[in-house]
Amino acid sequence: MEFIVDNVDKTMDIGVQIGKLANSGDIICLIGDLGTGKTHITKGIAKGLGIDEHITSPTFGIVNEYNGRHKLYHFDVYRVNDPDEIEAIGFDEYIFSDAVSIIEWANYIEELIPVEHLSITIDKLPEIGENYRKITVNFNGNKYDYVKEIKI
Repeated sequence: MEFIVDNVDKTMDIGVQIGKLANSGDIICLIGDLGTGKTHITKGIAKGLGIDEHITSPTFGIVNEYNGRHKLYHFDVYRVNDPDEIEAIGFDEYIFSDAVSIIEWANYIEELIPVEHLSITIDKLPEIGENYRKITVNFNGNKYDYVKEIKI
């Protein structure tokens, strides 16, 4: 599925819809360049999960934890130089738990991502306008069929 958005509110709205539909144990992979909106999607997902805390990207801490309808683990693996680093923090214990796991820069650790996951790629569209983004949502595994309900 593809969505073209022209502002942060629409980006976050897609996240809110995903968060409202997300289930225990979901793994959501975010891919996109710096400044494309990965953290805004995450803020929306958190809001959809009923999390009222201020969401920030855990760039230096690798993972932040939040409590809502489901626990949320928010990973940022941008600064991970070797997949062994992320494994050392118990990555498998996090993503194979009952929490919803969001992984920013998931393409950096592809070999550690389970086959069954939701993937969201965000691309800038400067040829249309400065704030335009193409959000591509793909899922691997039937448990993520709920994304078919997303509308903007």
